[in-house]
Amino acid sequence: MTDTMKQARRLANFGAALALLVACTALALAPASAAEDAAASDTGAVNWFGGAVYDGDPDLETTAALVEAGGGADDFSFSTALVSMLGEDTVNAEVEKLQEQYGEERVQGFVDGMTWAVNDGLKRATEAGVSLPEAPADLTGEKLARTLVEAGTTPDGTFWSGHLFDKTLSHQIHNQVMADIEAEFGHEADEDTHRILNQAMYDVAQALGMDEVQLADLH
Repeated sequence: MTDTMKQARRLANFGAALALLVACTALALAPASAAEDAAASDTGAVNWFGGAVYDGDPDLETTAALVEAGGGADDFSFSTALVSMLGEDTVNAEVEKLQEQYGEERVQGFVDGMTWAVNDGLKRATEAGVSLPEAPADLTGEKLARTLVEAGTTPDGTFWSGHLFDKTLSHQIHNQVMADIEAEFGHEADEDTHRILNQAMYDVAQALGMDEVQLADLH
């Protein structure tokens, strides 16, 4: 290769690098899209069991609607909330599907664990001086289920349990509840709660026609 050709190649490579730098700078300075703006409180950090951390204010009105669907703060049951949102036939079919996938004991542990986690979250919120609004969001049935799926869906389109817990409890209380679960039931129970909820809410999303929602790696 002649010196002239080598110089031309170096200039071409430099030009390509300069063009890439300009393009990256333009992207960095470009106005955020609506999706990026909506995800402004997502820190880039990852939750313990996967999925982007949400470190903004929790959506307490949606949390209150979930608690109301489950029988209220004094008598909350995750099973009751599921039936209220999706109907008994749909819930029974999903439980059977999950039992085939994970086994009856693990699924029962998940259902009981979700009830325990929500009740513990409410207790921890009270200790932190956070109270649910007297008027929950006007969300019932499938509308509430859809809202919960959306709340747990990270900017890349994947549903993650940790993201839902961040949105409904706050990231700090979510972490505290995980510590409580691990102290009471162990690490495996904590992971299974996240794992099976990832699968269950993905299944709910598909049943609701939310085909764009992706299944988390932990399932």
